[in-house]
This record gives sequence, structure tokens and C-alpha cells, in this order.
Amino acid sequence: MNLLKTMFAVKTIPVVLWSSDFPLNYKPRFKTMCYLILGLFLFGLGEAILIGSGTGVSPWTVLAQGISNFTNWTIGFSTFIVSLGVLIFWFPLKQQPGIGTILNLFIIAGTIDLTLPYLPSPNEYSTQILQAAIGIMAIGLGSGFYLTANLGPGPRDGLMVGLQKKTGLPIITVRTALEFTVVISGWMMGGLVGLGTIMFVFGIGPSVAGGLYLVGILFRK
Repeated sequence: MNLLKTMFAVKTIPVVLWSSDFPLNYKPRFKTMCYLILGLFLFGLGEAILIGSGTGVSPWTVLAQGISNFTNWTIGFSTFIVSLGVLIFWFPLKQQPGIGTILNLFIIAGTIDLTLPYLPSPNEYSTQILQAAIGIMAIGLGSGFYLTANLGPGPRDGLMVGLQKKTGLPIITVRTALEFTVVISGWMMGGLVGLGTIMFVFGIGPSVAGGLYLVGILFRK
């Protein structure tokens, strides 16, 4: 119980052996780049595992699925286009991307398309739920690695921060509005909303906190 309290009480991103000294570092160490790429790969793999479960997907992937239904693009490529579109909104909000921001676009989208064909698509509901949970945990662990690299936030996080600064609204209000908007938009275009989506909404916070805690404990500087 005490361990869980400690994990969920994480308020800052730990500084670990590979952390960059500042986010806009365009000449990071090789070790930092390796862990950044590992984290983004695990994040994309987790998304693919969640998609393969057939129980519903994360809010932004609901939007990517909806776009895929209309365009016949792969989910990975649709994810890339969504992320690119989000990144375009950074500029009027005066947000500056880092290396991690740019690699986020390519690695997560590419990993989804490369791994999804090889992942199971179970028929039993209990197995589907288990697979969805594994996917969410993989996303949390991947977040632990890539966030500690400190090479710039992902496109969606940067959009959230930029909108918060522009509007003065609380972070939770801005993020909730964004997630609600993309889920409804994706659902209206045929994206899959289900128990997996609900599991993601309620489980991603604890999962990321757990990933950050684990990485921080094992690799703290």
C-alpha cells in the first residue's frame, strides 16, 4: 500500500542517468537518444497492443481510426497526420518543439503500423481486457523512458501547455476538453470507443506515474 501511495504521489519527472539538461537540446548524448527512442517505441507498441485488443482505443487513436475509415490510410499513418496537425497549432501558440517532439511523430506512428499485424486479436472478452491492460502498462513504461530523456514534450502535451498559457484555464480543464473533443470527433467518424477507451482514460495516469517511478528508482542519477 505504501509503495502504491509513493508511486501515485509522483509530481515531477525524475532526473536519471540519461536525462538531458534542458529540453531544447539539439545535440543530446547518444545514451539519451537511445532511451528516448526506446520509450517512444514502447509507447507505440502499447498503442498497437490496445488497438489489437478490440476493446476500444485511446482518445487520440479514436480520432486516427476515424480518419483511417474515411481515407483508407493505415492507423499509424493517420496517427502521424493527427500529430503533425497538432504540431502545426504549436506555432501560433509560440511553443517550440524539441528532438523528442519530432521523433514522437515518426516513431510512435511507425511502430503502430509495423507491430500491429503481428499482435494477437483475441476473441475471448477476458483476454481482450487483459491485452488492453498490458497495452496501457506498456504506454506508461514507455512514457517513463521518453519523458525522463527531457528532449521536448509530445505534440499533444505541447498543445495542452500552449492552450493553457493562452487561455489561463486550469490544465485539467484544457486537457479534458481536448480529450473529449477528439473522442467525439473520432467516434462520429467510426473510431472504436469501448471499455478499452475507459480503461485508458482512468488507467493512463497511474500507468505513467508507475513508469516514472520505476525508471526513477532503477536509474536515478
